[in-house]
Amino acid sequence: MPPTDYGTVRAPDFPAGLQWLNTPRPLSLRNLRGKFVLLDFWTFCCINCMHVLPDLKRLEHKYPDELVVIGVHSAKFANEQQTESIRNAILRYQIEHPVVNDHAFEVWQHYAVRAWPTLFLIDPKGYIVGKMSGEGVFAPFDEALKQLIPIFEAEGALDRTPLTTRLEHEDAPEQMLSFPGKIAGDEASGRLFISDSNHHRLLITDLDGCVQAQIGRGDAGLDDGAFDEATFRQPQGVYFDAATETLYVADTENHALRRVDLRARQVETLAGNGAQARFGTTRAKGPASPLNSPWDVLLHRDAKGRARLYVAMAGPHQLWVFDPETGKGEIYAGDGRENIVDGKRLDAQLAQPSGLASDGAFLYFADSETSALRRVPFGKAKGAVETLVGQGLFEFGDIDGRYPDARLQHPLGVAFGGGLVYVADSYNHKIKRYDPADGVLTSFLGAGRQGYRDGGRAEAQFNEPGGLAVVVGTLFIADTNNHQIRAADLETGRVRTLPIAEKPPAAATLDAAPRLDAQTVAPGDGLLTLDIVLPGGFAPNDLNTGAVSARSADAAVARPATDGPHPIAYPTTLPFTFDEGETEITLDGTIYYCDKANGHCLLEPVTLRLPLRVEAGAAAGAVVRLEVASQE
Repeated sequence: MPPTDYGTVRAPDFPAGLQWLNTPRPLSLRNLRGKFVLLDFWTFCCINCMHVLPDLKRLEHKYPDELVVIGVHSAKFANEQQTESIRNAILRYQIEHPVVNDHAFEVWQHYAVRAWPTLFLIDPKGYIVGKMSGEGVFAPFDEALKQLIPIFEAEGALDRTPLTTRLEHEDAPEQMLSFPGKIAGDEASGRLFISDSNHHRLLITDLDGCVQAQIGRGDAGLDDGAFDEATFRQPQGVYFDAATETLYVADTENHALRRVDLRARQVETLAGNGAQARFGTTRAKGPASPLNSPWDVLLHRDAKGRARLYVAMAGPHQLWVFDPETGKGEIYAGDGRENIVDGKRLDAQLAQPSGLASDGAFLYFADSETSALRRVPFGKAKGAVETLVGQGLFEFGDIDGRYPDARLQHPLGVAFGGGLVYVADSYNHKIKRYDPADGVLTSFLGAGRQGYRDGGRAEAQFNEPGGLAVVVGTLFIADTNNHQIRAADLETGRVRTLPIAEKPPAAATLDAAPRLDAQTVAPGDGLLTLDIVLPGGFAPNDLNTGAVSARSADAAVARPATDGPHPIAYPTTLPFTFDEGETEITLDGTIYYCDKANGHCLLEPVTLRLPLRVEAGAAAGAVVRLEVASQE
């Protein structure tokens, strides 16, 4: 750089009508004259695109007045075409430059792009002066800018006026969880282990969501030590080994594996030094060796009791295996080329493996970029990788059935329980299950559209679920973009939200619930209105306002018109059918609300008892007023 045809190829401008993010208004190259512009063609599923983001941030910070980075999001998957999905990716990966949704590939075609990521450098006069595909983009573009900035400055063609932005995170409320990635569980101790990824920490809760411990200070870093001293950087996979009371962690953005001694309450680095390993790396020798985006972990003991830690190494499209004592590791499956090719372990081709599960004989993995569910046997030198669902890098959909017809869309998590493999079909916003006995994939949970709703298996809604764990007849789900942990009964399929709280929820028994003054209503159809008054300075949580359900001691006198929880509104109206007599209505729910001043969010478990008489001549419905007390 600069190329020999410098100054001769005019950069095509952006088409009108596209949706923009991280900026108060659409941008045009014409209006950016005087700035160097770096276009990053990306799609948020792509691990290589994720690897480029730190380099872009370095360039933005080094040249804040001379350079404007613009992400051109040209989606691979159907789910990625949605602007709201891109907004979540911007928040998740903390992107601070403008992004345009190139959903129809218009900009992509104007620049004749062929792969993600591809970057173009445009000079202050609007001409293309450099192009690069792949990773490792900081050094070449840094060198080009160091050469070109003095030239355009001498010509008086450089404009250092700061660009006005409006970042998506400015409007995002604070949550108890932030993009939780993975989850593990232990039936014997009744605990869940949650990777609270964007809070750079791990949480240990009981099976009701009460937080028992936080591991990590909560700021990004790579520090070992006690729970309140250690740091992580967007951790993903977690695996609990009950035999040693040890938690293994895929510390993804640190390119490291961490080990947590729960008895001593200490964190140490097992492998990885914080740097990304080069493609083609075949071995790791402990904390001194770089790794490449480990996304999930699973410990397996063979027939002789020898433990080995298996890792979904998303960056090089491989599975690795490590000695959990020494941190020494090597490739277990995958030759490093991104594709879907079965065969001998080290000859097979994988595509961004992101989730692991085991039935004791096989290691199952979600191979996300090929929208595949695959497996490989443990410990067999000549063992082969086998595809159970999936056909190719661009073959995806939402189809139940058997191979080769069944389809997923970018699955990120798997769990094994009761002889079935549960799959977080992330971009279909569903949970599916695969039966190894007959090879059938079926939809289990989710309406198949992005959203947030509890209820029956077909009506429940998720938003890119990424992690799963089966514990005591319950499937726990890291519902990543909803910032929630969901729990589904494996027998009934009913889904509820687990209230993650730093103190036990208030008792919900009838004896402990406050009893309100009795009210009288008329027979027939009517509404029970719950009027919720929040403390001064607080507002409902935009992402999850909570839910409330109602039940009657005598269904012949008062019958709820619909089953299940109702989303909280202000006020919340619950339809009933009333007949003459007396009963008692019980309202159960959880209210989520936030401090408008500092964004700190709270939850309030609520149980109320309302004695009710139904008789002719009374009002058509009843109003229950709930004043939420200040928690100062």
